[in-house]
Amino acid sequence: MTRRINAEGLAHIKRWEGLRLSAYKDVVGIWTIGYGSTGTHVKPGMKITEAQAEKLLRDDLDRFEKSVERSVKVPLTDNQFAALVSFAFNVGTGAFERSTLLKKLNAGDYDAVPGQLMRWVNAGGKKVQGLVNRRAAEGGLWAKGSFVSSKDIQAKPEADPVVTKENVSWLAGILSMLGAMFTGEGPVQYALAAVIVAAFVVGGYLFIKKRVLPA
Repeated sequence: MTRRINAEGLAHIKRWEGLRLSAYKDVVGIWTIGYGSTGTHVKPGMKITEAQAEKLLRDDLDRFEKSVERSVKVPLTDNQFAALVSFAFNVGTGAFERSTLLKKLNAGDYDAVPGQLMRWVNAGGKKVQGLVNRRAAEGGLWAKGSFVSSKDIQAKPEADPVVTKENVSWLAGILSMLGAMFTGEGPVQYALAAVIVAAFVVGGYLFIKKRVLPA
């Protein structure tokens, strides 16, 4: 079953495509109608209803949803999937599937996507502010919520807490033993106390190095 764009992604496309119930030529001269629907079914002078525009959009999106699902080899959140469907819907499946954006994403470079989106802001050889704004919005949709992963961030287990009941008990026992050693007299007590102090210092250093100091 083909993955479908979420409600937020659908609203995003509607907002940026705009609704036109009469056929018109877009910025590069292609006949368009509804929510950016193009193709041989769009004729000069054509008029449709809002319900027909909704159906055209749903039918059109199927091709782009399949393209994203087929081409992307790494996990995507719903918003990331929606952002890519919006992008492919705007530039075409061929351009999307050949893009550097897709190559970087499939290599695990999630962080590169927003910057790559911003490279696609020209139409007819000129920068179009509407496309600049749309790419920024797609980047925002991409970044909304948590990333699945990033090649630049190594996941690490959470460090164990430094202060625990076991640590406190261990320290109390050492201090109690030291106290007992120092209350006695004679070279044996002093030698044992020195050994315990040295062991305590070494053990404390290793504990701090492991738990506190950066690797």
